[in-house]
Amino acid sequence: MSRILIAGFQHETNTFAPVKAEYEFFERGEGWPGLTRGAAMFEVLPPMNISSGGFIKEAQRLGHQLVPVLWAAAVPSSYVTEDAYERIAGGIVEGVRAHAGEFDAVYLDLHGAMVAEHHEDGEGELLARVRAEVGPDMPIAVSLDLHANVTEGMVEHATLLCAYRTYPHIDMAATGARTARMLHQVLTGRRPVPAKAFRRVPFLLPLTFQCTMAEPSKGIYDAFDGLERDGVLLVNYTPGFPPADIRECGPTVFCYGDDQAAADAAADTVLKSIVDKEEAFAVGLMTPQSAVAHAMRLSNQARKPVVLADVQDNPGAGGTADTTGLLAALVAAEARGAALGVVYDPAAAKAAHAAGIGAEIELEIGGKVFRAGDPPFRGRFTVEALGDGRFLCTGPFYGGTRTNLGPTACLRIGDVRVVVSSGRMQAADKEMFRHVGIEPEEVKILGLKSTVHFRADFAPIAEEILVVEAPGAFVDRPANLPYKNLRAGVRLGPLGPEHGGA
Repeated sequence: MSRILIAGFQHETNTFAPVKAEYEFFERGEGWPGLTRGAAMFEVLPPMNISSGGFIKEAQRLGHQLVPVLWAAAVPSSYVTEDAYERIAGGIVEGVRAHAGEFDAVYLDLHGAMVAEHHEDGEGELLARVRAEVGPDMPIAVSLDLHANVTEGMVEHATLLCAYRTYPHIDMAATGARTARMLHQVLTGRRPVPAKAFRRVPFLLPLTFQCTMAEPSKGIYDAFDGLERDGVLLVNYTPGFPPADIRECGPTVFCYGDDQAAADAAADTVLKSIVDKEEAFAVGLMTPQSAVAHAMRLSNQARKPVVLADVQDNPGAGGTADTTGLLAALVAAEARGAALGVVYDPAAAKAAHAAGIGAEIELEIGGKVFRAGDPPFRGRFTVEALGDGRFLCTGPFYGGTRTNLGPTACLRIGDVRVVVSSGRMQAADKEMFRHVGIEPEEVKILGLKSTVHFRADFAPIAEEILVVEAPGAFVDRPANLPYKNLRAGVRLGPLGPEHGGA
């Protein structure tokens, strides 16, 4: 069988966020494995729900030999620094060059929404460099996140792009495995090098509108299996990552077929299904105060927790995880049996560890990184539990991930408990609470700093889910973002106004 060079470089860039992605972020990984090189990739990645892990297992099952270079990821934030980009992208290209003549294809595990300080299209630039090394004919297969802002350069330089189909992303490993099977068909001659069709959706989609557990997104993806026949190899739709101020930001459709007619027909069908449902893409958002009041009324009779999603402070979308709007609303309302997590505040976590379990301490929590919203929350807290931030995630999204969030604590004020940590990670796994003694199923009101990924692990235990619009570094509504580089003509949300361009 063939030899396949593999590498990965993942970052989802919110260009409006305040913190840039330094090289050390990729070294540390936080909610992801730290930068991993060579054969260590075979030990670290396959146990996890990530694309590279799925690709490795499936490619090996199919009999291919793998040539590992490196894999790196960091929690979403603002621009990837030029230093970080060049060190990691350069390492991948150096690996390609060092192993020249030793492989028959390339697999790259990319996100699709990376923006570097010096390159607007982070993945397109990397693919162009790899393509220049391997020549025009070698297959390059790429797995992508569902939130990829797919560019013309990415489509041009890759032989195949294969994107997730679920949000929450419970199919990351499955997407890697599907990419391996697609590449296998090309390498073995069972399918020709595919023709490509690329389409742009004419409006931006907020992340809260993109969940595939409900309509209209669910129906769009459910139709894919029926389309992948009669010469159509692969169908993709990425709703995009709107807080990226780049020209090619936005939802896309890209399909592959045995000939151009098959690829074009599939792409046109999917695009029409999206545009026809434009009015249906809507989710109601609540203020923190109204959401807490509603949750308190529900919790009096509810048997399950009422979940409040603090969507604009989601560190999985470039939020800082340190805003205080929802916390302040819970405390002001004297909410009973409430818990909130995970708040990024290394100083508060350090103080809690220094004080010890049972101590009462005055603290200012949050409001230290994102300063454009609510101020730090000051109060007297009881230290209920302490942790080291290391635990194994068990939910469908993060499942298999071993975290490294640093010193962590559960603090109580009134009947509200808040989990603070020294690292950023969106609250999408129950173990993040259990780590410091909170059983999520036993609380009445549960606040989560996440946009949609939390639904995979928390929706089954939720009485109701309320989407909260508190200030944060991740602005969910595209019409509220001050774009400077976005192309003219795209609508800023379903049925929204057209962007006038730079």
